[in-house]
Amino acid sequence: MKTELKTPLWQDHKLLNTIANALFGLVTLAVLLCALWWGIHRPLFSLVSVRVEGFEQRDLRHVNALTIRDQALPQIAGNFFTANIDDIRRAFEGVAWVRQASVQRVWPNKLVVTLKEHEVLGTWGEDERLISSNGDIFTANLAEAEEDGKLVELMGPVGSEKEVLQQYRKFCEWFKVLGLVPESVQYSSRYAWTLKLDNGLRVELGKVQDVNGLKKRVDQLITVYPQLVTRLQGNIVSVDMRYPNGLALKTNNTTAPKKAR
Repeated sequence: MKTELKTPLWQDHKLLNTIANALFGLVTLAVLLCALWWGIHRPLFSLVSVRVEGFEQRDLRHVNALTIRDQALPQIAGNFFTANIDDIRRAFEGVAWVRQASVQRVWPNKLVVTLKEHEVLGTWGEDERLISSNGDIFTANLAEAEEDGKLVELMGPVGSEKEVLQQYRKFCEWFKVLGLVPESVQYSSRYAWTLKLDNGLRVELGKVQDVNGLKKRVDQLITVYPQLVTRLQGNIVSVDMRYPNGLALKTNNTTAPKKAR
């Protein structure tokens, strides 16, 4: 029968050295972490300045210092090292008129925030939210938006903002030949199009089955419009282009269906 003789732990020098090295490494790491924590929390790195500027050095037209001070700055926490850049970005993007924000650290105690503002195009829906030239829906002071000029009125089902905006631009291009500009475009829940031109004329285009259907109906109106204006001397209130072989007119005193050309 064999008997194994085990070396006591305190006599195993190799194992003892390994344990000692591991403990020394842990202690060293703890000391370094403490020193790092102490260093990054020095007053030198406390944020003393937040510079806000416009994208590509543009002036900010609607975002002002008071709004930033009240809404965004109170949400900034931490110092140069510990401040959460994503949280700061979201805080600034929550400010009215801000479309996009980017945040950079500037050594040793500053932040630079670059803001891109919404470029308002018009109102969206009945609650008078605003729509930008990029099709973004946002909420801001309507009076401030109107300072940029007359706003187009756009309406459509939820999620149709981009489609309505794209079609509005097509309408602008199509009616340019008549010197007219759409001042409102409505896209109903039944996918029918209605617009009002800047001369007060309401145009019913209805629902179309193919992508060229709207263009065909607008072209029909453009062709006969000069004759209609001459005959009715500008008394047209609305025109209905939903008829397959003609159109219907409403004037100041009567409704007069017109036969196809």
